[in-house]
Amino acid sequence: MDRRNITPQGQTAHVFVEFLEVAVSCIVFLKGFYPAGAFERRRYMNVVVHKAKHPQLGNYIHSATFGLFPFIQKGLIERVAVIFYDKDRVPVERFVFKLAVNQSRASPVEEKSLEFTLRAFLVKLEVANPLMKSLPPGGSWEITAYFRALPEENDATDARMWVPTDTKQWLQPPRITPIKSMSSEPLKVQLYLEHPSSTEPKEQEG
Repeated sequence: MDRRNITPQGQTAHVFVEFLEVAVSCIVFLKGFYPAGAFERRRYMNVVVHKAKHPQLGNYIHSATFGLFPFIQKGLIERVAVIFYDKDRVPVERFVFKLAVNQSRASPVEEKSLEFTLRAFLVKLEVANPLMKSLPPGGSWEITAYFRALPEENDATDARMWVPTDTKQWLQPPRITPIKSMSSEPLKVQLYLEHPSSTEPKEQEG
């Protein structure tokens, strides 16, 4: 990416997708979905993290997160979720990043300051295990993006990799557990966990 003529929104989006790639990898590691050998310890933003080293896993996380760059830059993305399912494709847990990029900012972004603020999310994730649920056997997971608006025609190529989700939805509002939030001039981010309500039916049709 040519960083010389990038807009403030592009600067913000670039820092965020780099962070998101690492955060998603850490979440999947913490959930124990794959053997520990599929990850390697790295230092990122001066925090020790677990980054996917298995080629297919790493490529999926990288392509999904960096594929969001043009849409985050334009303020089209409302939420990015890492969703874990049971064997029937019913969600059992969602890690949700809710974000907003300041579209009116005209001055350059202090990327180091933004990175320092995002660093706290990685620290919080490392100690969030008590908030998480155990995963049932035979499940799956995926990265899902929620758009504020459909991409324009000239974004069609970038949007091609994103397809409508066929995820079964919870019938009751989820239980929400906040993990971390930040509100800075170029970027606002909330990270929280969603679990099915205690009144959620155990079996769903469809």
